[in-house]
Amino acid sequence: MRSVRICVELPLAVGDALTLPPQAAEHVARVLRMAAGDALTVFNGDGRDYQATILAAGKRGVTASIDSERDATKPSPLALTLAQAIGRGEKMDWIVQKATELGVVRIVPLLTERTQVQLGAERARKRVEHWRAVAVGACEQSGRALLPEVMAPLTLPEWLAQATAEPGLRLTLQPGVDSRIRTLHFALPRATLVVGPEGGLSEGDLQGLHDAGYAGVAFGPRILRTETAGLAALAALQALHGDC
Repeated sequence: MRSVRICVELPLAVGDALTLPPQAAEHVARVLRMAAGDALTVFNGDGRDYQATILAAGKRGVTASIDSERDATKPSPLALTLAQAIGRGEKMDWIVQKATELGVVRIVPLLTERTQVQLGAERARKRVEHWRAVAVGACEQSGRALLPEVMAPLTLPEWLAQATAEPGLRLTLQPGVDSRIRTLHFALPRATLVVGPEGGLSEGDLQGLHDAGYAGVAFGPRILRTETAGLAALAALQALHGDC
């Protein structure tokens, strides 16, 4: 039997009757074609899964009874933030989706000197809404019950100015340096990883990162694309220092 998980931004408690929000209801009733009596798992980001039974599903909406609750998949002991230069086209969607599956706690879309994506205020707002929806979908699929924070786009100097007080290891992918992920030492189980755009981080970007305490780390002898590099590094960090 398939397992369906749906995120709802509502308070959840055992014994309550739940009316799914319109978008979630449409997905359950029209896309998945679920009906009364079908089992459903709902979560709201509080770290727990709630087992529910659909009471009614149709054009007027979907209602369900919350029957029980359980602890969901535990988060990784290594709290990872991915500060990613915004990629063109659908690259950023892919990065957000896979970074969520890999367990990051925060995603920061960055505008660096060589970032080729231009975002006005309204377009940035819509992009953030879209990326947050992508992250929700990745949580539904992967079993995560804690949603990652998806921040509004920031320039690299803006990000560095507000992130200086955050604890943990500060890393940036930088081909050609001697440091490797396997040799890292974590005084605290926290890290921020900065990944540059298609054209790489500029000398100005790297200087700003260095001044803010970020250390370069290489990921093997090959130069990876921006949509590959960060995800590969996150997987390695989780495998060597996290929960994989």
